[in-house]
Amino acid sequence: MRPPTIRDVADRAGVSKSLVSLVLRGSEQVRPEKREAVLRAVRELGYRPNAAARSLSEQRTRTVGVLLNDLRNPWFVDMLEGLNSLLHDNGLHMLLADSRLNRRTGQDPTGPFLDLRVDGLVVVGTLPDPAALGTVAERLPVVVAGAREPTLPGVDVVANDDERGARLVTEHLIGLGHRHIAHIAGYGAVGELRRRSFEATMREHGLADEAVVEPSDMTEEGGYRTTVRLLSRAQRPTAVFAVNDIAAIGALSAAEESGLRVPGDLSVVGYDNTSIARLRHVWLTTVDNASHEVGRRAARCLLDRFEGGGGAGEVHLATPALEIRGSTAPPRLTP
Repeated sequence: MRPPTIRDVADRAGVSKSLVSLVLRGSEQVRPEKREAVLRAVRELGYRPNAAARSLSEQRTRTVGVLLNDLRNPWFVDMLEGLNSLLHDNGLHMLLADSRLNRRTGQDPTGPFLDLRVDGLVVVGTLPDPAALGTVAERLPVVVAGAREPTLPGVDVVANDDERGARLVTEHLIGLGHRHIAHIAGYGAVGELRRRSFEATMREHGLADEAVVEPSDMTEEGGYRTTVRLLSRAQRPTAVFAVNDIAAIGALSAAEESGLRVPGDLSVVGYDNTSIARLRHVWLTTVDNASHEVGRRAARCLLDRFEGGGGAGEVHLATPALEIRGSTAPPRLTP
């Protein structure tokens, strides 16, 4: 039995082949009743479009490359859900790749996507050499999501307002009465923005001398080791603000091993509001950086590039919110 064709769908729905094509491409120029008739015929016949043939006729693959800087980061889950929901609604499919493997082998992480002729590229997170994207952006639309590296010509950046988010955390801890506050810092432009905002807010409240910054690699192990160093200081902090939730989990482990209770002896705050932070036995105070919205905005920027072509790159910032849970409380007597 031969597979159903687009002609079969058109005959079943009582419409033209061109109208079926419009529906399958997600066009908004089709009346709702016609769209439903076509989709019903597609379901009844079990029709599947010939992707290869359509790519040749449209000179598009209807795929979007998504390059992650680290698949282990749980923040990407909500962001990818927001990204994929809008891409899917517009008939596009994601192809994922982890740039860490390419870095180990010395390969260009964007090369496979160019070979597969994706229609566009979304780069998620901080890459070691963001300037290399400039060459790729000359060949296809590129959007950076969740990072704040220097903007490149024709590349849109969609991210969280990291300065505002770090200020929310710092003012929350100061408002609880904490004075000896430490920040587990990260790397890249995002880490730099969060660190600078923490230091500026502490300075504005006359607490510059009480602010401690320790660098980390933004991993759980890094958060653990950094917190061990912080807790061994003569004047240990009463609160720790970690650059992300993963590092905050490491801080919680270090506190527990040191015999400190959270939040009674040590308040801990993360950043990203990942699923880890929402686990009941963790219940971490953290910054919700609107990851789902960042993903949808990134998809919208890419779709706009498809429709409108070139133009200067823009920076779009989503508004963060502080999620206060069970890992922060007023400090006890200064140790």
